Amino acid sequence: MPGRLATILLWLFVLNLGVAFGAGLYEHRVVVGRWLTSSRESGTHWNADAARRDDTGRRFWAFVTTVPLTLLTLANLFAAWRGALYDWWLAAALAALVERVFTFWYFIPTMVRLMRSPDSPASVAVAIRWRNLNYLRHAIILAAWLVSLQAFSSLYRS
Repeated sequence: MPGRLATILLWLFVLNLGVAFGAGLYEHRVVVGRWLTSSRESGTHWNADAARRDDTGRRFWAFVTTVPLTLLTLANLFAAWRGALYDWWLAAALAALVERVFTFWYFIPTMVRLMRSPDSPASVAVAIRWRNLNYLRHAIILAAWLVSLQAFSSLYRS
């Protein structure tokens, strides 16, 4: 059985991953539709003004994932690495680390550029790629969350 601090770290990690997954799906299904619009008559358009107005990166994600999930991922990676019993926990932390690297390397810089971009075929192509790669990011977060739940349940079975 891990120490109290390790248990709290894992608990916070599980909660934060769940919130990140749910909020990511919400943003993808509801919010991104205001940024990237399509119609048969006019085609697909990038609306940077809507993305800037929503500014979900600074208004929401900074407080949910950019800082907290990144710190929790690193702390959980360290805690899981030190224990011999924590294969599930380490797998969850590694999956979250992959998502964090992907986010900082691609998603954040791309959205910053898109928020400055006018509606053009190039911007639309980048926005569509950003949106489509979000499916992969959702899958990674879901995997990290499910594996972290397995780790959490394993703590109480051992």
